[in-house]
Amino acid sequence: MHSNSKSDSYAAAGVDITAGYNAVKLMKKHVERTMNEGVMTDIGGFGGLFLPNISGMKEPVLVSGTDGVGTKLKLAFLLDKHDSVGIDCVAMCVNDIICCGAKPLFFLDYIACGKNVPEKIADIVAGVAEGCVQSGAALIGGETAEMPGFYPIDEYDLAGFSVGIVDKEKIVNNKTITEGDVIIALPSSGVHSNGFSLVRKVFDVEKADIKSPVEALGGKSIGETLLTPTKIYVKPMLALFDEVTVKAVSHITGGGFYENIPRSLPEGYSAKIKKSDVRILPIFKLLEEVGNIPERDMFNTFNMGVGMSVVVAKEDAEKALEILKNNGEDAYILGEVVKDSEGVILW
Repeated sequence: MHSNSKSDSYAAAGVDITAGYNAVKLMKKHVERTMNEGVMTDIGGFGGLFLPNISGMKEPVLVSGTDGVGTKLKLAFLLDKHDSVGIDCVAMCVNDIICCGAKPLFFLDYIACGKNVPEKIADIVAGVAEGCVQSGAALIGGETAEMPGFYPIDEYDLAGFSVGIVDKEKIVNNKTITEGDVIIALPSSGVHSNGFSLVRKVFDVEKADIKSPVEALGGKSIGETLLTPTKIYVKPMLALFDEVTVKAVSHITGGGFYENIPRSLPEGYSAKIKKSDVRILPIFKLLEEVGNIPERDMFNTFNMGVGMSVVVAKEDAEKALEILKNNGEDAYILGEVVKDSEGVILW
């Protein structure tokens, strides 16, 4: 920051550019955690430069993904906890990218707020940096926009964008899917970052006590449970791609099983899943009970405890489970692929 960079007139309108400079100073140590050999620029430039390592690739293909955290941010505002929603932001992008078989390279964030409080912005970026570390992506740029009169002074929005790379011949291809292939579940950490408009309505989070321990949630509060960050599946999935032919991957987000799993399957095939085999997390059982939500709506809105599904040949299932478990995932067999046009058959 230059000593003469100050605008009293802009400050009078509600925008403090010096707060922006201070936020950059505070976030720098978090951003540095994500740096890798591809990064060519330091934080603060007009553009982030990245030199990808394409050695050994015949036809490198870039894969991009963008997303936000959504109304889960309301929980962060209510609990005044801002250091984990950045993980959600990264997860929603890189978990989509990994479905193609791509390794995330870098990430950029966008924070829009009513008032730039440097310490709060640094907390948000700390979460983004943690998500980048978990996924192996470098945080090479971002934007903090102070927008008084547009956002309330104590609120913000958070979105992100990521780019990954994969060799064309290694892009996940569902053309070899056949009846009898096995569907493997990778457990979620909770609600992740989808369905929070319904969640907030059911629990009436603005008025109800969401800070007290709840027995059904193992002694955790509703607020703490809901704010649990989205799990990032990049590293275990990359390990799986290295050793097993993966036929399809689905990131279970908004729309739940019914919308997301069919997106990864070719026409004429469906996922047959026994409901009793789904390891449903307590938070979803509580949501269903308190909100009196029909079971089908639950499976058509939430991940229900399954953050990602993977399709492999039956003969590869045991090896796939072993690899995922060796990489920290308590993966299990969720169901099988059948010839059917239903999309998802829950029985």
